[in-house]
Amino acid sequence: MLITGSTLKNRPILSLHIGGEIARIEDLIIDPNDLKIVAFEVFGSLVGKEMGAILETRDIREISSIGMIVDSSDVLVNREDVIRLDKVMEIGFQIIGKKVVTKKGTKLGKVEDFITASDNFEIVQLIVQRPLVKAFIDPELTISRSEIVEVDDEKIVVKDEEKKIREKTAKEEFKPNFVNPFREQRIAETARRTVPTDSQNPGEQDS
Repeated sequence: MLITGSTLKNRPILSLHIGGEIARIEDLIIDPNDLKIVAFEVFGSLVGKEMGAILETRDIREISSIGMIVDSSDVLVNREDVIRLDKVMEIGFQIIGKKVVTKKGTKLGKVEDFITASDNFEIVQLIVQRPLVKAFIDPELTISRSEIVEVDDEKIVVKDEEKKIREKTAKEEFKPNFVNPFREQRIAETARRTVPTDSQNPGEQDS
């Protein structure tokens, strides 16, 4: 099932344990390394946490017309308890409003919304609001995930010009080939942490 990103906010979280609503979605946590929703920031009277809580998408059992179904409120945890998502939450990536340009630098517009797949929460399409000059004729442009070649904190770069994008189908299979500075930074940090102590310079071992 495909879901529009804008419809996710304020969606109820339902517990099988109590048979009712335990929270609602407040915001989305997106990993820019693979353009995937990895968790939701949630709030509600039954959360019991002043600053809200985190629901990882892997803990969602099912998505229905009335909300997202989980086993119980135990899957809602404090931000500080989700260590594996620390880097992603630290980045604070926001896709809405992100500028979209082609490899040649042509501005296509800004991300107004997106479509995600309910089985893995990958962002499969971008809905781009056109620049003012072109908006009168064509207010929106839908861009497939497979068109994306680069993502950074300022923009999303796609490989084709507008005409070619329109000629391609939205069902084109995605191949994870876009360059991502967030991922490169994380790989570099991991490499530094795994360097053996005896491989460092003598001065570095004492510091």
